[in-house]
Amino acid sequence: MKRYFSQAHGKLTVVLGLLAVAGWLTAGVVAKDPATPPKVTVSDKPINRDARVSLSFAPVFKEVAPSVVNIYSTRTVRVPRFWSPFSDDPFLRRFFGGDDPRGTQPQTRQQQGLGSGVIISEDGYILTNNHVIDGADKDGVRVALSGDKTEYIAKIVGTDPQTDVAVLKIEAKNLKPITLGDSDQLEVGDVVLAVGNPFGVGQSVSMGIISALGRGFGILGRQGYEDFIQTDAPINPGNSGGALVDVEGRLVGISQSIVSGGSGANAGVGFAIPINLARSIMERLVTDGKVTRGYLGVNIQPVTPDLAKAFDLPDENGALVGGVQPGTPAARAGLRAGDVIVELNGRKVTDSRHFRLMVAQTPPGTKVTLKLLRDGKERSLTATLGTLPAELGGAGESDAPVTEQSKSDALDGVEVADLDSRSRRQNDIPADVQGALITRVEPSSPAAAAGLKPGDVILEIERKPVANADEAVELSEKVKGDRVLLRVWSRGDGQAGTQYVVVDKSKTK
Repeated sequence: MKRYFSQAHGKLTVVLGLLAVAGWLTAGVVAKDPATPPKVTVSDKPINRDARVSLSFAPVFKEVAPSVVNIYSTRTVRVPRFWSPFSDDPFLRRFFGGDDPRGTQPQTRQQQGLGSGVIISEDGYILTNNHVIDGADKDGVRVALSGDKTEYIAKIVGTDPQTDVAVLKIEAKNLKPITLGDSDQLEVGDVVLAVGNPFGVGQSVSMGIISALGRGFGILGRQGYEDFIQTDAPINPGNSGGALVDVEGRLVGISQSIVSGGSGANAGVGFAIPINLARSIMERLVTDGKVTRGYLGVNIQPVTPDLAKAFDLPDENGALVGGVQPGTPAARAGLRAGDVIVELNGRKVTDSRHFRLMVAQTPPGTKVTLKLLRDGKERSLTATLGTLPAELGGAGESDAPVTEQSKSDALDGVEVADLDSRSRRQNDIPADVQGALITRVEPSSPAAAAGLKPGDVILEIERKPVANADEAVELSEKVKGDRVLLRVWSRGDGQAGTQYVVVDKSKTK
Protein backbone atom coordinates (compact mmCIF):
# COMPACT_ATOMS: atom_id res chain seq x y z
CA MET A 1 0.00 0.00 0.00
CA LYS A 2 1.36 3.42 -0.93
CA ARG A 3 2.39 5.89 1.73
CA TYR A 4 1.72 9.65 1.73
CA PHE A 5 1.56 12.93 3.81
CA SER A 6 -1.14 15.71 4.08
CA GLN A 7 -1.91 19.29 5.18
CA ALA A 8 -4.88 19.86 7.51
CA HIS A 9 -6.84 23.09 7.39
CA GLY A 10 -4.43 24.53 4.86
CA LYS A 11 -7.14 26.73 3.38
CA LEU A 12 -7.62 28.46 6.72
CA THR A 13 -4.01 29.61 7.01
CA VAL A 14 -3.50 33.36 6.88
CA VAL A 15 -0.15 34.59 5.57
CA LEU A 16 0.17 37.85 7.46
CA GLY A 17 3.37 38.96 5.83
CA LEU A 18 2.46 38.22 2.23
CA LEU A 19 -0.84 40.02 1.77
CA ALA A 20 -0.80 42.68 -0.91
CA VAL A 21 -2.09 46.16 -0.31
CA ALA A 22 -3.57 47.13 -3.65
CA GLY A 23 -6.17 49.44 -5.17
CA TRP A 24 -6.28 51.97 -2.35
CA LEU A 25 -7.32 54.78 -4.63
CA THR A 26 -9.78 53.69 -7.26
CA ALA A 27 -11.16 56.98 -8.54
CA GLY A 28 -11.41 60.70 -8.05
CA VAL A 29 -8.96 63.23 -6.73
CA VAL A 30 -7.00 62.38 -3.61
CA ALA A 31 -5.37 64.90 -1.31
CA LYS A 32 -1.66 64.97 -2.10
CA ASP A 33 -0.55 66.89 0.97
CA PRO A 34 -1.20 65.76 4.54
CA ALA A 35 -4.60 67.00 5.64
CA THR A 36 -6.25 67.41 9.00
CA PRO A 37 -8.73 64.65 9.89
CA PRO A 38 -12.34 65.85 9.90
CA LYS A 39 -13.64 67.07 13.22
CA VAL A 40 -16.12 64.48 14.41
CA THR A 41 -18.35 64.16 17.45
CA VAL A 42 -17.78 60.99 19.48
CA SER A 43 -19.73 59.62 22.42
CA ASP A 44 -18.30 56.56 24.14
CA LYS A 45 -20.79 56.52 27.01
CA PRO A 46 -22.21 52.98 27.41
CA ILE A 47 -25.90 52.60 26.65
CA ASN A 48 -28.23 51.90 29.55
CA ARG A 49 -28.99 48.20 29.14
CA ASP A 50 -31.20 48.20 32.25
CA ALA A 51 -33.78 50.49 30.62
CA ARG A 52 -36.83 49.01 28.89
CA VAL A 53 -36.95 49.32 25.11
CA SER A 54 -38.87 52.39 24.00
CA LEU A 55 -42.21 51.91 22.28
CA SER A 56 -41.16 54.42 19.64
CA PHE A 57 -37.86 55.16 17.94
CA ALA A 58 -39.24 58.19 16.10
CA PRO A 59 -37.06 60.65 18.08
CA VAL A 60 -33.95 58.62 17.23
CA PHE A 61 -34.79 58.55 13.53
CA LYS A 62 -35.50 62.29 13.46
CA GLU A 63 -32.09 62.91 15.01
CA VAL A 64 -30.23 60.58 12.61
CA ALA A 65 -32.09 61.12 9.31
CA PRO A 66 -30.43 64.46 8.33
CA SER A 67 -27.00 62.81 8.59
CA VAL A 68 -27.76 59.96 6.15
CA VAL A 69 -27.48 60.73 2.43
CA ASN A 70 -28.32 59.01 -0.84
CA ILE A 71 -25.40 58.29 -3.17
CA TYR A 72 -25.71 57.80 -6.93
CA SER A 73 -22.73 56.71 -8.99
CA THR A 74 -22.20 56.50 -12.74
CA ARG A 75 -19.59 54.37 -14.50
CA THR A 76 -18.93 53.85 -18.19
CA VAL A 77 -18.50 50.22 -19.25
CA ARG A 78 -17.49 48.75 -22.61
CA VAL A 79 -19.77 46.10 -24.07
CA PRO A 80 -19.33 44.08 -27.29
CA ARG A 81 -21.52 44.75 -30.25
CA PHE A 82 -23.48 41.81 -31.59
CA TRP A 83 -23.53 41.04 -35.27
CA SER A 84 -26.85 40.49 -36.98
CA PRO A 85 -27.19 38.69 -40.35
CA PHE A 86 -29.42 41.58 -41.45
CA SER A 87 -26.55 44.06 -41.03
CA ASP A 88 -24.91 42.75 -44.24
CA ASP A 89 -27.73 44.33 -46.22
CA PRO A 90 -27.17 48.12 -46.65
CA PHE A 91 -30.93 48.71 -46.79
CA LEU A 92 -31.71 46.73 -43.62
CA ARG A 93 -28.70 48.13 -41.79
CA ARG A 94 -30.45 51.47 -41.49
CA PHE A 95 -32.97 49.75 -39.19
CA PHE A 96 -30.35 47.87 -37.16
CA GLY A 97 -27.81 50.71 -37.03
CA GLY A 98 -24.03 50.84 -37.06
CA ASP A 99 -21.40 51.42 -39.70
CA ASP A 100 -19.58 48.22 -38.82
CA PRO A 101 -21.59 45.31 -40.33
CA ARG A 102 -19.72 42.69 -38.31
CA GLY A 103 -19.94 44.56 -35.03
CA THR A 104 -16.23 44.51 -34.32
CA GLN A 105 -16.18 47.88 -32.56
CA PRO A 106 -17.10 47.81 -28.87
CA GLN A 107 -19.85 50.01 -27.53
CA THR A 108 -20.06 51.84 -24.21
CA ARG A 109 -22.97 52.32 -21.90
CA GLN A 110 -23.64 53.96 -18.56
CA GLN A 111 -24.15 51.90 -15.42
CA GLN A 112 -25.95 53.46 -12.49
CA GLY A 113 -25.16 52.59 -8.88
CA LEU A 114 -27.20 53.25 -5.78
CA GLY A 115 -26.17 53.42 -2.13
CA SER A 116 -26.14 55.45 1.03
CA GLY A 117 -23.63 57.41 3.08
CA VAL A 118 -23.23 59.09 6.46
CA ILE A 119 -22.18 62.70 7.11
CA ILE A 120 -19.49 62.75 9.79
CA SER A 121 -18.43 66.41 9.77
CA GLU A 122 -20.07 69.79 9.26
CA ASP A 123 -17.80 70.60 6.33
CA GLY A 124 -18.93 67.69 4.17
CA TYR A 125 -16.94 64.51 4.85
CA ILE A 126 -19.02 61.40 4.19
CA LEU A 127 -18.40 57.73 5.01
CA THR A 128 -19.69 55.02 2.67
CA ASN A 129 -18.70 51.66 1.16
CA ASN A 130 -16.01 51.34 -1.48
CA HIS A 131 -18.25 49.09 -3.57
CA VAL A 132 -20.88 51.84 -3.76
CA ILE A 133 -18.58 54.14 -5.76
CA ASP A 134 -15.98 51.70 -7.11
CA GLY A 135 -15.03 52.47 -10.71
CA ALA A 136 -17.14 55.62 -10.89
CA ASP A 137 -16.43 58.10 -13.68
CA LYS A 138 -14.84 61.45 -12.92
CA ASP A 139 -17.55 63.62 -11.42
CA GLY A 140 -19.69 60.48 -11.48
CA VAL A 141 -20.61 60.40 -7.78
CA ARG A 142 -23.60 62.47 -6.71
CA VAL A 143 -24.89 62.99 -3.18
CA ALA A 144 -28.44 63.97 -2.23
CA LEU A 145 -29.15 65.19 1.28
CA SER A 146 -32.19 64.05 3.21
CA GLY A 147 -35.14 66.29 2.43
CA ASP A 148 -33.04 68.37 0.03
CA LYS A 149 -33.56 68.21 -3.73
CA THR A 150 -30.11 69.69 -4.33
CA GLU A 151 -27.51 67.20 -5.55
CA TYR A 152 -23.80 67.65 -4.92
CA ILE A 153 -20.92 66.33 -7.00
CA ALA A 154 -18.73 64.43 -4.53
CA LYS A 155 -14.96 64.18 -4.61
CA ILE A 156 -13.54 60.76 -3.74
CA VAL A 157 -11.00 61.49 -1.02
CA GLY A 158 -9.83 57.88 -0.85
CA THR A 159 -10.92 54.27 -0.77
CA ASP A 160 -9.76 51.10 0.95
CA PRO A 161 -11.11 47.96 -0.77
CA GLN A 162 -9.59 45.74 1.95
CA THR A 163 -12.17 47.04 4.45
CA ASP A 164 -14.72 48.30 1.87
CA VAL A 165 -14.51 51.84 3.28
CA ALA A 166 -14.63 55.00 1.16
CA VAL A 167 -14.48 58.67 2.11
CA LEU A 168 -16.26 61.36 0.06
CA LYS A 169 -16.26 65.15 0.34
CA ILE A 170 -18.92 67.59 -0.81
CA GLU A 171 -18.61 71.37 -0.87
CA ALA A 172 -21.27 72.26 1.67
CA LYS A 173 -21.35 73.94 5.06
CA ASN A 174 -23.32 73.67 8.29
CA LEU A 175 -24.28 70.09 7.64
CA LYS A 176 -25.74 67.86 10.35
CA PRO A 177 -23.00 65.34 11.26
CA ILE A 178 -23.87 62.15 13.08
CA THR A 179 -22.44 61.36 16.52
CA LEU A 180 -20.02 58.44 16.47
CA GLY A 181 -20.38 55.68 19.06
CA ASP A 182 -17.87 53.11 20.32
CA SER A 183 -18.40 49.83 18.47
CA ASP A 184 -16.10 48.02 20.95
CA GLN A 185 -18.83 48.44 23.58
CA LEU A 186 -21.51 46.66 21.54
CA GLU A 187 -22.97 43.45 22.92
CA VAL A 188 -24.98 40.72 21.26
CA GLY A 189 -28.66 41.53 21.83
CA ASP A 190 -28.32 45.32 21.69
CA VAL A 191 -31.07 46.99 19.67
CA VAL A 192 -29.91 48.80 16.51
CA LEU A 193 -31.52 50.76 13.68
CA ALA A 194 -30.47 50.69 10.01
CA VAL A 195 -31.04 53.93 8.09
CA GLY A 196 -30.57 54.17 4.33
CA ASN A 197 -32.18 54.18 0.90
CA PRO A 198 -33.24 50.56 0.20
CA PHE A 199 -34.11 49.80 -3.43
CA GLY A 200 -34.06 53.55 -4.11
CA VAL A 201 -37.52 54.01 -2.59
CA GLY A 202 -36.28 56.82 -0.35
CA GLN A 203 -34.85 57.13 3.11
CA SER A 204 -36.25 54.66 5.62
CA VAL A 205 -35.40 52.96 8.89
CA SER A 206 -35.53 49.35 10.06
CA MET A 207 -34.98 47.82 13.50
CA GLY A 208 -33.24 44.72 14.77
CA ILE A 209 -30.61 43.55 17.21
CA ILE A 210 -26.91 42.77 17.16
CA SER A 211 -26.91 39.08 16.23
CA ALA A 212 -23.14 38.51 16.49
CA LEU A 213 -19.83 40.36 16.59
CA GLY A 214 -16.46 39.78 14.96
CA ARG A 215 -17.83 38.02 11.90
CA GLY A 216 -15.61 37.22 8.90
CA PHE A 217 -16.86 35.07 6.02
CA GLY A 218 -14.47 35.97 3.21
CA ILE A 219 -16.90 38.50 1.72
CA LEU A 220 -13.97 40.80 0.91
CA GLY A 221 -11.69 37.99 -0.32
CA ARG A 222 -8.33 36.75 0.95
CA GLN A 223 -6.90 40.26 1.09
CA GLY A 224 -9.83 41.70 3.02
CA TYR A 225 -9.91 42.69 6.67
CA GLU A 226 -13.25 41.62 8.08
CA ASP A 227 -14.59 42.21 11.58
CA PHE A 228 -18.27 42.60 10.76
CA ILE A 229 -21.19 43.35 13.04
CA GLN A 230 -23.99 40.91 12.21
CA THR A 231 -27.54 42.18 12.57
CA ASP A 232 -31.07 41.13 11.69
CA ALA A 233 -32.11 44.75 11.11
CA PRO A 234 -33.27 44.58 7.46
CA ILE A 235 -30.47 45.77 5.17
CA ASN A 236 -31.45 45.73 1.50
CA PRO A 237 -29.81 46.82 -1.79
CA GLY A 238 -29.37 50.59 -1.52
CA ASN A 239 -28.65 50.45 2.22
CA SER A 240 -24.95 49.84 1.54
CA GLY A 241 -22.91 52.63 3.10
CA GLY A 242 -25.79 53.70 5.32
CA ALA A 243 -25.93 54.07 9.08
CA LEU A 244 -26.30 51.41 11.73
CA VAL A 245 -27.07 53.28 14.96
CA ASP A 246 -27.76 52.35 18.58
CA VAL A 247 -30.88 53.36 20.49
CA GLU A 248 -29.31 56.72 21.31
CA GLY A 249 -28.75 57.52 17.65
CA ARG A 250 -24.96 57.07 17.68
CA LEU A 251 -23.27 55.60 14.63
CA VAL A 252 -21.89 52.15 15.51
CA GLY A 253 -21.51 50.67 12.02
CA ILE A 254 -21.59 51.27 8.26
CA SER A 255 -24.03 48.88 6.54
CA GLN A 256 -22.11 46.67 4.11
CA SER A 257 -23.87 43.55 2.80
CA ILE A 258 -26.53 40.91 3.27
CA VAL A 259 -26.88 37.17 2.99
CA SER A 260 -29.87 36.83 0.71
CA GLY A 261 -30.03 33.12 -0.14
CA GLY A 262 -29.98 34.05 -3.83
CA SER A 263 -33.09 36.25 -3.74
CA GLY A 264 -31.20 39.54 -3.47
CA ALA A 265 -33.44 40.66 -0.60
CA ASN A 266 -32.94 40.69 3.14
CA ALA A 267 -33.04 37.31 4.89
CA GLY A 268 -32.29 38.47 8.41
CA VAL A 269 -28.50 38.23 8.11
CA GLY A 270 -26.83 41.57 7.43
CA PHE A 271 -23.32 42.86 8.04
CA ALA A 272 -21.91 46.25 8.98
CA ILE A 273 -18.36 47.59 9.34
CA PRO A 274 -17.69 48.60 12.97
CA ILE A 275 -17.39 52.36 13.24
CA ASN A 276 -14.11 52.12 15.15
CA LEU A 277 -12.54 50.34 12.17
CA ALA A 278 -14.18 52.66 9.62
CA ARG A 279 -13.08 55.74 11.55
CA SER A 280 -9.42 54.64 11.71
CA ILE A 281 -9.43 53.97 7.95
CA MET A 282 -11.12 57.31 7.29
CA GLU A 283 -8.52 59.26 9.26
CA ARG A 284 -5.64 57.67 7.33
CA LEU A 285 -7.32 58.25 3.97
CA VAL A 286 -7.89 61.92 4.77
CA THR A 287 -4.43 62.62 6.20
CA ASP A 288 -2.31 60.41 3.92
CA GLY A 289 -4.51 59.66 0.91
CA LYS A 290 -3.87 55.95 1.42
CA VAL A 291 -3.84 53.24 4.06
CA THR A 292 -0.61 51.75 5.37
CA ARG A 293 -0.84 48.71 7.61
CA GLY A 294 1.35 47.26 10.30
CA TYR A 295 3.48 44.27 9.36
CA LEU A 296 5.01 41.65 11.64
CA GLY A 297 6.23 39.06 9.14
CA VAL A 298 4.71 35.81 10.36
CA ASN A 299 2.55 33.12 8.78
CA ILE A 300 -0.30 32.57 11.21
CA GLN A 301 -3.03 29.97 11.39
CA PRO A 302 -5.97 29.08 13.63
CA VAL A 303 -5.48 26.86 16.64
CA THR A 304 -7.65 23.88 15.73
CA PRO A 305 -8.61 21.18 18.26
CA ASP A 306 -6.02 18.86 16.71
CA LEU A 307 -3.29 21.49 16.91
CA ALA A 308 -4.25 22.38 20.49
CA LYS A 309 -3.71 18.71 21.42
CA ALA A 310 -0.47 18.47 19.44
CA PHE A 311 0.99 21.55 21.17
CA ASP A 312 -0.54 20.69 24.57
CA LEU A 313 -2.40 24.00 24.74
CA PRO A 314 -5.02 24.77 27.41
CA ASP A 315 -7.59 25.93 24.82
CA GLU A 316 -8.00 26.95 21.17
CA ASN A 317 -7.44 30.68 21.69
CA GLY A 318 -4.57 32.53 20.09
CA ALA A 319 -2.76 32.59 16.75
CA LEU A 320 -0.28 29.84 15.90
CA VAL A 321 2.92 30.95 14.18
CA GLY A 322 3.47 28.60 11.26
CA GLY A 323 6.61 30.37 10.09
CA VAL A 324 8.65 33.55 10.40
CA GLN A 325 9.84 35.51 7.36
CA PRO A 326 13.60 36.24 7.45
CA GLY A 327 14.63 39.83 8.08
CA THR A 328 11.19 40.90 9.32
CA PRO A 329 10.13 42.53 12.61
CA ALA A 330 9.02 39.10 13.84
CA ALA A 331 12.43 37.59 13.12
CA ARG A 332 14.24 40.47 14.84
CA ALA A 333 11.96 40.14 17.87
CA GLY A 334 12.79 36.43 18.23
CA LEU A 335 9.47 34.86 17.27
CA ARG A 336 9.68 31.22 16.25
CA ALA A 337 7.53 28.72 14.39
CA GLY A 338 5.34 26.94 16.93
CA ASP A 339 4.80 30.01 19.13
CA VAL A 340 1.17 30.71 20.00
CA ILE A 341 0.46 34.44 20.34
CA VAL A 342 -2.20 35.04 23.00
CA GLU A 343 -1.96 38.81 23.58
CA LEU A 344 -0.98 41.93 21.64
CA ASN A 345 -0.35 45.02 23.76
CA GLY A 346 -2.44 43.56 26.54
CA ARG A 347 -5.40 42.77 24.27
CA LYS A 348 -6.43 39.12 24.14
CA VAL A 349 -5.95 37.36 20.80
CA THR A 350 -8.97 35.15 20.21
CA ASP A 351 -7.91 33.69 16.87
CA SER A 352 -5.63 34.21 13.87
CA ARG A 353 -8.10 36.39 11.96
CA HIS A 354 -8.42 38.87 14.81
CA PHE A 355 -4.67 38.92 15.33
CA ARG A 356 -4.15 39.73 11.65
CA LEU A 357 -6.67 42.57 11.95
CA MET A 358 -5.07 43.86 15.16
CA VAL A 359 -1.63 44.04 13.55
CA ALA A 360 -3.00 45.64 10.37
CA GLN A 361 -4.77 48.36 12.36
CA THR A 362 -1.59 49.25 14.25
CA PRO A 363 0.44 51.97 12.46
CA PRO A 364 3.87 50.98 11.11
CA GLY A 365 6.71 51.94 13.43
CA THR A 366 4.69 51.12 16.56
CA LYS A 367 6.44 49.11 19.25
CA VAL A 368 4.19 46.26 20.40
CA THR A 369 4.41 43.70 23.20
CA LEU A 370 3.50 40.11 22.37
CA LYS A 371 2.58 37.53 24.99
CA LEU A 372 2.98 33.99 23.70
CA LEU A 373 3.14 30.35 24.67
CA ARG A 374 6.32 28.51 23.71
CA ASP A 375 6.73 24.86 24.68
CA GLY A 376 3.98 25.31 27.26
CA LYS A 377 5.57 28.34 28.94
CA GLU A 378 4.52 32.00 28.78
CA ARG A 379 6.96 34.48 27.28
CA SER A 380 6.84 38.15 26.31
CA LEU A 381 8.58 39.69 23.30
CA THR A 382 8.76 43.23 21.95
CA ALA A 383 8.61 44.02 18.23
CA THR A 384 8.53 47.20 16.16
CA LEU A 385 6.04 46.82 13.32
CA GLY A 386 7.07 47.46 9.73
CA THR A 387 4.89 48.42 6.76
CA LEU A 388 2.89 45.69 5.05
CA PRO A 389 4.50 45.08 1.62
CA ALA A 390 2.73 44.17 -1.61
CA GLU A 391 3.99 40.69 -2.47
CA LEU A 392 2.16 38.15 -4.61
CA GLY A 393 3.43 35.05 -6.34
CA GLY A 394 2.23 32.26 -8.63
CA ALA A 395 1.96 28.57 -7.96
CA GLY A 396 3.27 25.78 -10.17
CA GLU A 397 2.60 22.08 -10.63
CA SER A 398 5.11 19.40 -9.77
CA ASP A 399 6.05 16.36 -11.79
CA ALA A 400 9.26 15.57 -9.90
CA PRO A 401 10.26 11.90 -9.84
CA VAL A 402 9.25 9.94 -6.76
CA THR A 403 12.19 8.76 -4.67
CA GLU A 404 10.64 7.58 -1.43
CA GLN A 405 7.37 6.72 0.26
CA SER A 406 6.49 7.39 3.89
CA LYS A 407 6.22 4.46 6.29
CA SER A 408 3.95 5.98 8.94
CA ASP A 409 0.32 4.82 9.04
CA ALA A 410 -0.74 8.40 9.73
CA LEU A 411 1.17 9.48 6.63
CA ASP A 412 -0.19 6.69 4.50
CA GLY A 413 -0.75 7.98 0.98
CA VAL A 414 2.01 10.58 0.62
CA GLU A 415 4.91 10.24 -1.82
CA VAL A 416 7.95 12.48 -1.41
CA ALA A 417 11.06 13.43 -3.37
CA ASP A 418 14.21 15.46 -2.86
CA LEU A 419 14.16 19.11 -3.79
CA ASP A 420 16.35 19.97 -6.78
CA SER A 421 16.67 22.92 -9.13
CA ARG A 422 14.08 21.50 -11.53
CA SER A 423 11.43 20.87 -8.86
CA ARG A 424 12.08 24.28 -7.29
CA ARG A 425 11.61 25.96 -10.66
CA GLN A 426 8.43 24.01 -11.46
CA ASN A 427 6.86 24.73 -8.08
CA ASP A 428 8.33 28.21 -7.56
CA ILE A 429 9.94 27.13 -4.27
CA PRO A 430 12.44 29.61 -2.76
CA ALA A 431 16.05 28.52 -2.28
CA ASP A 432 15.85 28.90 1.51
CA VAL A 433 13.06 26.30 1.80
CA GLN A 434 14.59 22.93 2.76
CA GLY A 435 12.68 19.70 3.15
CA ALA A 436 10.96 16.89 1.28
CA LEU A 437 8.77 17.72 -1.71
CA ILE A 438 5.32 16.10 -1.79
CA THR A 439 4.86 14.70 -5.29
CA ARG A 440 1.63 12.75 -4.89
CA VAL A 441 -1.20 12.44 -2.38
CA GLU A 442 -3.66 9.57 -2.43
CA PRO A 443 -7.12 11.20 -2.70
CA SER A 444 -8.68 8.96 -0.04
CA SER A 445 -5.76 9.20 2.39
CA PRO A 446 -5.74 10.93 5.81
CA ALA A 447 -3.19 13.32 4.31
CA ALA A 448 -5.60 14.40 1.58
CA ALA A 449 -8.35 14.86 4.17
CA ALA A 450 -5.96 17.12 6.11
CA GLY A 451 -5.33 19.24 3.00
CA LEU A 452 -1.83 18.28 1.84
CA LYS A 453 -1.22 18.46 -1.90
CA PRO A 454 1.55 17.95 -4.46
CA GLY A 455 3.98 20.85 -4.43
CA ASP A 456 3.91 21.24 -0.64
CA VAL A 457 7.23 20.83 1.14
CA ILE A 458 7.52 18.99 4.47
CA LEU A 459 9.82 21.03 6.73
CA GLU A 460 9.32 19.22 10.04
CA ILE A 461 7.86 15.99 11.38
CA GLU A 462 6.94 16.03 15.07
CA ARG A 463 8.94 19.28 15.50
CA LYS A 464 12.11 17.71 14.03
CA PRO A 465 13.60 19.28 10.86
CA VAL A 466 13.48 17.44 7.54
CA ALA A 467 16.34 17.97 5.08
CA ASN A 468 15.33 15.58 2.29
CA ALA A 469 13.06 12.70 1.34
CA ASP A 470 15.18 10.08 3.13
CA GLU A 471 14.96 11.98 6.40
CA ALA A 472 11.21 12.38 5.93
CA VAL A 473 10.83 8.62 5.60
CA GLU A 474 13.16 7.96 8.53
CA LEU A 475 11.30 10.34 10.83
CA SER A 476 7.90 9.06 9.69
CA GLU A 477 8.91 5.53 10.69
CA LYS A 478 9.45 6.71 14.25
CA VAL A 479 5.94 8.17 14.56
CA LYS A 480 3.76 6.20 16.94
CA GLY A 481 0.00 6.17 16.76
CA ASP A 482 -2.48 7.55 14.29
CA ARG A 483 -1.56 11.23 14.57
CA VAL A 484 1.46 13.14 13.29
CA LEU A 485 2.32 16.84 13.49
CA LEU A 486 3.89 18.35 10.37
CA ARG A 487 5.19 21.76 9.46
CA VAL A 488 4.87 22.40 5.74
CA TRP A 489 5.61 25.10 3.20
CA SER A 490 2.83 25.56 0.67
CA ARG A 491 1.60 27.94 -1.98
CA GLY A 492 -2.05 28.68 -2.56
CA ASP A 493 -4.05 31.47 -4.21
CA GLY A 494 -0.79 33.12 -5.24
CA GLN A 495 0.54 33.30 -1.67
CA ALA A 496 3.15 31.13 0.00
CA GLY A 497 4.11 30.42 3.58
CA THR A 498 4.57 27.80 6.28
CA GLN A 499 2.02 26.28 8.62
CA TYR A 500 1.44 23.40 11.00
CA VAL A 501 -0.74 20.46 9.99
CA VAL A 502 -2.06 17.52 11.99
CA VAL A 503 -2.72 14.34 10.00
CA ASP A 504 -5.02 12.00 11.89
CA LYS A 505 -5.69 8.56 10.48
CA SER A 506 -8.31 7.80 13.12
CA LYS A 507 -10.69 10.31 11.51
CA THR A 508 -10.78 8.32 8.27
CA LYS A 509 -11.19 4.88 9.75
